[in-house]
Amino acid sequence: MKNKCMWSVIALLLFVVAPSVQAQVVARIDVRSGASKRVNTMVSTSLRTTRSPMYDSLRLVEVRNDQRIPVPFQLYGNTLHWILDGTTERDTTRIYELIKGAPLMASSYMQVKDTAGTLLLREGARKLLQYNYQTVEPPAGIDKMYRRSGFIHPLWAPDGQVITNIHPKGHWHHMGIWNPWTHTSFKGNETDFWNLQKKEGTVRFKGIVSRMQGPVVAGFVVLHDHIAFTGGTETVAISEEWAVRAYRAGTDTTRFIWDFYDYLNCADTAGITFLQYRYGGGFGLRTNAAWTANNSEVLTSEGKTRANADSTRARWIKITGRTEKGKAGILVMNFPGNYDSPQPVRVWPENSERGEIMMNYSPTKMKPWTLQYGKAYALYYRVVSFMNDLTTEEIEHMWQDYIEPPEVTVYWN
Repeated sequence: MKNKCMWSVIALLLFVVAPSVQAQVVARIDVRSGASKRVNTMVSTSLRTTRSPMYDSLRLVEVRNDQRIPVPFQLYGNTLHWILDGTTERDTTRIYELIKGAPLMASSYMQVKDTAGTLLLREGARKLLQYNYQTVEPPAGIDKMYRRSGFIHPLWAPDGQVITNIHPKGHWHHMGIWNPWTHTSFKGNETDFWNLQKKEGTVRFKGIVSRMQGPVVAGFVVLHDHIAFTGGTETVAISEEWAVRAYRAGTDTTRFIWDFYDYLNCADTAGITFLQYRYGGGFGLRTNAAWTANNSEVLTSEGKTRANADSTRARWIKITGRTEKGKAGILVMNFPGNYDSPQPVRVWPENSERGEIMMNYSPTKMKPWTLQYGKAYALYYRVVSFMNDLTTEEIEHMWQDYIEPPEVTVYWN
């Protein structure tokens, strides 16, 4: 999954392939849905093999009843990505062909735009999320200690509603989607990178590694430093890399899907321990202030609600809320390979903080986690922002797409 090199992108426009045209087929690709129904599912396959011929350009078509239907795709590195459009029933095989030929280039559909301080992901004209690499100041009159970079806000629903919130009253350190560690032991000191008012640590943007865009996927890779304040000096305790990839929605325009990869390396030979605590790290979320106990709902994979979800484990958690624009929500799925997965969640009770919502997948809620110098660690989450609502059945199909994607087999000619 991790790729620190600049992603090379070939964006291919739809084209017409008439049945009468004789084209050189480079490879046949079979996609098997398996035991799950698939709906607008992202699929990918590696083209790295000693048998694969190298061509300057390729086209992708789906074979249906002797018709060749053009399919937009994206190739970066040696990995081919496209959308299994529409509904594919369980135990079904769809057939594609890679054809040698000059592609017709087009402007990207999935875009990442650098706006001098932010990276904005868009699907066409619709905004998906904004990553803030420039330092964002707190509201006027609030202590400068709350200035922060390296977080996501806003996150939008497909209809333009804003899902996240930053600098909420009384919790000026909450920053949309962010993940600093709270209760840690570093070089003999307890260090808190989350609660900025304690002046023990913070997280800062360090640099942009890469950006990519095209008709199927857009994303970026960025670097953060987790900085400990000790005795008037600053020490980098954790080197962090975020990789964010957003996918074309296919025929369903009511949802956005994106993956969040978090790679961690202890930056000091002393190592660091994330101590057991009720929140911190993982995936932190502060939702729109308009979503309160009166107009929002929480549901987990285990059937827990806002009344009893806190400190329970969940494969996924869904939060919905309503504003004057209508109902929208966010679904966060926790990858099974994550530390102490299925990870426990921190969910504020309904009677606290004006009824507003803070949710955190907290890897160390039940037990500590020690990072050793020279070793790499990773956490993965898939996020869906949506209009209206998602049924449990729809979510479970998405969960299967995430943990057990369709099987792809390439047959080279």
